[in-house]
Amino acid sequence: MKLLRVGTAGAEKPALLDADGVLRDLSGVVDDIDGALLADDEALERVRSAGAGGGLPVLDAAGLRVGPPVARIGKVVCIGLNYHDHARETGAEPPAEPVIFFKAADTVVGPNDTVLVPRGSVKTDWEVELAVVIGRTARYVESAEAALGHVAGYAVAHDVSEREFQIERGGTWDKGKNCETFNPLGPWLVTADEVADPQDLSLRLWVNGELKQDGTTAEQIFPVGEVVRYVSQFMTLYPGDVINTGTPAGVALGQPEPKPFLRAGDVVELEIEGLGRQRQELKDA
Repeated sequence: MKLLRVGTAGAEKPALLDADGVLRDLSGVVDDIDGALLADDEALERVRSAGAGGGLPVLDAAGLRVGPPVARIGKVVCIGLNYHDHARETGAEPPAEPVIFFKAADTVVGPNDTVLVPRGSVKTDWEVELAVVIGRTARYVESAEAALGHVAGYAVAHDVSEREFQIERGGTWDKGKNCETFNPLGPWLVTADEVADPQDLSLRLWVNGELKQDGTTAEQIFPVGEVVRYVSQFMTLYPGDVINTGTPAGVALGQPEPKPFLRAGDVVELEIEGLGRQRQELKDA
């Protein structure tokens, strides 16, 4: 299933994109798309049956805002330097274990919402990423194979980053990762049964129409199952939590000087095979 949430920010309602690409209203079946729904197999089956039956009301997608596909996200866990090609372009050694950092849940916005360049920023960067959405509580999971059974689905994430704040201002990476609007998510939550192999997905990102990132999840140093297993050794993952699993080569940080960091007026578009497409215009905060 392709689940999404539509409407004005803070007042989104649940929806489903059916097999024919028709947007359907789910608000008569479930209250929202959140961790509680993703952990409820019976509720998900009601959604699946309603979608297959073709009787859900049709929504007019014209002019309708798409919000983040998951509500009330508990935490956004991020994996740094998780692509071989990205490590090479930045001159970093591939990590021996996954690098973990966090984004606050309030950085999450809709896939086509405005991204704000922070005040004083000179090094705002782009990063297309595969997002994993947890559907079953994951605590000390024993194997990567078992970890995949805790995944509700997948989405496109844009891990927007401010590199000066992240690298040059002291402390951890968090200052460059938690600026407002720095995690567009969606358009859809695609349930795990529709993603045959999360290690065989193409990822692309364009800036002002120019292709910047053109990668594949096959380049991940730590694949999805291992990421979920590993993270569960250090924290409990709950339904509705999100993991951003890293970015492939092609970020501004890895390019020759003068590095083409983002500015107000730029347009970023990104997509992951089968998971949909995002588009953001940048403005000054």
